[in-house]
Amino acid sequence: MAERLVAPPAAHLSNRVWTVPNVLSMLRLAGVPLFLYWALVAQHDGRAILLLMAAGASDYFDGMIARRWNSFTRLGQLLDPLADRLYILATLLALVARDGLPLWWALVLIGRDVALTPTIPFLRRHGYGPLPVHFLGKAATFNLLYAFPMLLAALPSNDDLLATVFRPMGWAFAAWGSALYLWSGVLYVVQVRQLVLAERAEAAAVTTTPRSADAGGAGSPRTGTGTPGR
Repeated sequence: MAERLVAPPAAHLSNRVWTVPNVLSMLRLAGVPLFLYWALVAQHDGRAILLLMAAGASDYFDGMIARRWNSFTRLGQLLDPLADRLYILATLLALVARDGLPLWWALVLIGRDVALTPTIPFLRRHGYGPLPVHFLGKAATFNLLYAFPMLLAALPSNDDLLATVFRPMGWAFAAWGSALYLWSGVLYVVQVRQLVLAERAEAAAVTTTPRSADAGGAGSPRTGTGTPGR
């Protein structure tokens, strides 16, 4: 059964910018164009793979640091998933361009994010900011960030021992990560729906409670005593 998700309390988010998790996320973002240059232009695959591995490690450490020192910020809530999405998009582009991944596979993963994009203004209209990444989404991202370096090392043009070892491992991580990535998108939609339904239920309770109290105070036809309800 999927865990019920709730929106993060705004009071728990700091407005600080220069925190360790935020700096790590900024460094990850700065590495995206460098990765694309190494993977597509210069084709320095070793450097591109090391950069992907460093990005995956920093993604783990910034989350761990934020949890351990309660260093959650509004900026970090935006930067962390943005860096993840850009690395996934950049790596998909590189793999498709170099025949390391079928185009349809990349389009399915990109389509998931495109389909979720309208939820951002929808949430904003209801007074919510971007929702936190669910643990399943994080697991999906970790699997994909493990898969991508292996798939880069196992490009069809490579036939060495390293490629032979990494090819089945990379596809296994890619398949599992892709399935989790799509399912986490479904859970995100469920989360948005839960928030909207909870908001409507709360609004309905606020509008009906005073009406009941007024009826009791004026003398309810059921009791005829005029005694205010409890």
